[in-house]
Amino acid sequence: MKPIQDIFPKLAQPHRVVITTHQKPDADAMGSSLALKHFLEQLGHTVTVISPTNWAGWVNWMPGTKQVMDYDMDKQKCETVLDNAEWLFCLDFNIFHRTRTMTEKLKQMSCTKILIDHHQEPDEASFDYGISDTAKSSTCEMIYDFIVDSGYEDKINEEISECIYAGVIGDTGSFRFSSTHAGVHRLVADLKSRGLKHSRVHDKLFDNFLENRLRFTGHVLLHRMEVFYEYNTVLIAIPKNDLLRFQIKTGDTEGLVNFPQSIQGIKLVALVIDRDEERKWSFRSKDSFDCNTFARKYFGGGGHYNASGGRSSESLEKTVEDFKKAMKENASLLQ
Repeated sequence: MKPIQDIFPKLAQPHRVVITTHQKPDADAMGSSLALKHFLEQLGHTVTVISPTNWAGWVNWMPGTKQVMDYDMDKQKCETVLDNAEWLFCLDFNIFHRTRTMTEKLKQMSCTKILIDHHQEPDEASFDYGISDTAKSSTCEMIYDFIVDSGYEDKINEEISECIYAGVIGDTGSFRFSSTHAGVHRLVADLKSRGLKHSRVHDKLFDNFLENRLRFTGHVLLHRMEVFYEYNTVLIAIPKNDLLRFQIKTGDTEGLVNFPQSIQGIKLVALVIDRDEERKWSFRSKDSFDCNTFARKYFGGGGHYNASGGRSSESLEKTVEDFKKAMKENASLLQ
């Protein structure tokens, strides 16, 4: 994989570009994709954003979301666009299987593939150009760097600013997480100097839900949360019937895993949700507990040191049992 800087001289020549990200894109994934789209279009490129799956309704406010294609919903049209692509940007993921049903298609493509991501253990051999930097707070921060470092910071307009800011606050927990280094605040200051209205973005991301989501959250914290003080761990297991009862849609469970971190002494929070095709895990940790290694070892996942995900094809009951065994195996690390 060649350095991302090697692509900068080529930006002035228009290309047919596809931007894609991981399944069920969050604020960082969608924000970085759309920010890059708005930037490249100003340089004359023809740009299409393709999401592997549907996405949360609370990112629909982002400028350009209406033009994003859903691979699961319209595979034939998406593959036609992919077949004609000269450049493929892969954002907020670093190995093709994170795109689910798009995996084989992306592997087969012969166009130039470009990686911009901040997760651990990238599959560098699959990309022609790229940057993987785990010290970055978000992929949106990396898109900001991409624009500035390529010499086009004058192209950062209101649309790009809103998309970048949304991803930054999403992946930093509104600047709470340790990934919020000094450069993140300088980035935000620059966006503010360009006219960013940050309160509008916060309202759209955090105050834009239906009543059922709040009631679902209360139900989960009251009835589905187990606290294991001897292991400084919290487990939340959500069965499928809860999702149906509260009419939970894509994105409605976002942020649930963060709530138990407010409990004094807790070092690890695990959330598992019973989906149709698999059981989906989210992990959050504090201090020295390595979520990435834990997720990779036990649940075929990975991500960041203090925030990772995983999955299981076992039943909800079996995967919860597996987690409790893993928790006990890591007891010394959780003290």
